[in-house]
Amino acid sequence: MRLLIMGPPGAGKGTQAAVIAERFAVPAISTGDIFRANVAQQTALGVAAQTYMDAGEYVPDEITNAMVADRLAERDCADGFLLDGYPRTPQQVAELDSILELSSVGLDAVVLLEADPDELVSRLLARSEEQGRADDNESVIRRRLEVYAAETGPLADEYAERDLLATVDGLGPVDEVTERILTALTSASAQRTATSAP
Repeated sequence: MRLLIMGPPGAGKGTQAAVIAERFAVPAISTGDIFRANVAQQTALGVAAQTYMDAGEYVPDEITNAMVADRLAERDCADGFLLDGYPRTPQQVAELDSILELSSVGLDAVVLLEADPDELVSRLLARSEEQGRADDNESVIRRRLEVYAAETGPLADEYAERDLLATVDGLGPVDEVTERILTALTSASAQRTATSAP
């Protein structure tokens, strides 16, 4: 399975990515992990990314894209992967398409975790309190959710047009959300098989 998982901050994306990836026996790949690995190993890309991060600037797409391409070329991704946190922009969608085309493969599905914004704000405020992150106040959290919606909306539309999007309610106990995702993936796969049948 070659999957993407998308969802707003606080929707449990990272937790579900790990569980679903284990279920399908594929690596869960988050852009955060890729960045940390490249920086820690002082790869050429990691050194370049560190320069931007130290200056408080966004790491340019071409560096992020190259890191993702390198990671997807590793042997453990040959039979599938679950990407978390990439792509984030329409340009990165196009780049991911190009990366996959080089290997003559495509995405099987894109999981979109949805959740009520007010619930997410409550969840993230509780988390920031537990972690002692005073800078994560309600207005900051709501702004992050707005940025996510603006950035990811076009991506969800694009994947829906390709008939790859499986939208799932991300609120509730972890195992219940996992079951919803698996059911949505099974249903989407069955639908595509029926549609492509002669």
